[in-house]
Amino acid sequence: MKNIPEKKIVNQNQLPLYKRLWIYQKERFPIFGHGPLILMFTFSAISYSRICRGVEGFIASKDLWVGFLTTFCLFLLVRILDEFKDADTDRQYRKELPVPRGLISFKELRILGVIVLIVQVLAILLVHPSMFVIYLVVMAYLALMTVEFFAHDWLNKHMWLYAASHMMIIPLVDIYASGLDWYLDGDQPHLGLFYFFGVSYFNGIVLEIGRKLKAPSQEKEGVVTYSAMMGYRRGVVLWMIILGVTALIAAAACYYAGISIYSYYVLALMLLVGLILGQQYLRHPTTVRSKRLELISGVWTLVMYGTLGGVPGIIKIIS
Repeated sequence: MKNIPEKKIVNQNQLPLYKRLWIYQKERFPIFGHGPLILMFTFSAISYSRICRGVEGFIASKDLWVGFLTTFCLFLLVRILDEFKDADTDRQYRKELPVPRGLISFKELRILGVIVLIVQVLAILLVHPSMFVIYLVVMAYLALMTVEFFAHDWLNKHMWLYAASHMMIIPLVDIYASGLDWYLDGDQPHLGLFYFFGVSYFNGIVLEIGRKLKAPSQEKEGVVTYSAMMGYRRGVVLWMIILGVTALIAAAACYYAGISIYSYYVLALMLLVGLILGQQYLRHPTTVRSKRLELISGVWTLVMYGTLGGVPGIIKIIS
């Protein structure tokens, strides 16, 4: 939050915990924003797996909802653990964030993290305990991410490797989500899923770069952005290239799974919109155009998952 009056901050910090958590989620992990995207992510992974395997129908509803709960909680844990990982930088350079300004304490975040963890474990063990092995693999990688693979200084000097290594968590969560189909059915992951995993990986990079392309007036000391690190011209060109790569992999995934020809029109339209917004930012990198890139990155991701598995899966269930 920007330009928050000191009195308002103090008043917010004195609110009951549930109200402070509500403010925290709006700023750092908006459930009404991330929730639909994560649900589409989970549903799409399952649906695309079933399409590739040629299996009729869909998984049991309890498996879907427990899978969504687990996936949602996994991404929430990523957010919570990032608060601890970035504590020094936030305290020094981003004092307007909820933790540095005292809205939520690290003790409260630890308690929240433990509750989220317990909910995940109980849900998996009670509904589909065989998935616990895959869950542990994802959690092990998340733990390594939190300690930055025991190479904090080196990774922070090589930001591309930092981003590339951290984006791997998304395909790993994909393996868990798609496993609600193939793993619970006693099958192996279909080869076509690797296209889907590729799309997920590059979607993560699209989101990562898109939210860190800023206008010159938005740049802040100590806060890493791609526009500052590379220059706004090279940064947005890279974003547009990654957008194109993601679209090509998504088109290959559609072709492999035999998804409707209309999917290619959707991909082409989204790519065109993204490139137009990127060109606008390239000509004049204003705050408004920076926010448009962040917004289209999120919409792009939602549409990718909807195209690959979401809409085809819903049509298949209805028909």
